[in-house]
Amino acid sequence: MSTATHSIDELVENFDLLGDWESRFGYLIDLGKELPRMDAADQCEANRVHGCQAQVWLKFVPETDGRITIAADSDAFIVKGLISVLLAVYSGKTADAILAIDGEAELAKLDLASHLSPTRKNGLFAMVQRVRELAAAATEDAP
Repeated sequence: MSTATHSIDELVENFDLLGDWESRFGYLIDLGKELPRMDAADQCEANRVHGCQAQVWLKFVPETDGRITIAADSDAFIVKGLISVLLAVYSGKTADAILAIDGEAELAKLDLASHLSPTRKNGLFAMVQRVRELAAAATEDAP
């Protein structure tokens, strides 16, 4: 199961300490290597995020307290690092809280968009969109 091990503020602080983008991308890759593998059974078409260059799977796991854990994985370490960033922003929150988050503003704190290739940037925002779609569906399914 993928869980957030860092807050977005911790990631911002670490990015600031690293300074240059080569080191920051290395850090993203390290974050990706730390991300637990998603169960193979969950790496299916229903959980696939379309619009990403790499294979990406993402699903919500509702917790008993109303919060949602996000399980996600990719076949590329840099993308797994981007998933770690998404987990820092969204995982462990309720569906309503997820929908209230301005994902682009949170990601802008790391200035990722201006340093990713167009395909990686599109993939990142496809992941954000998928998280929002799942959160919207979860609010519709809530009692």
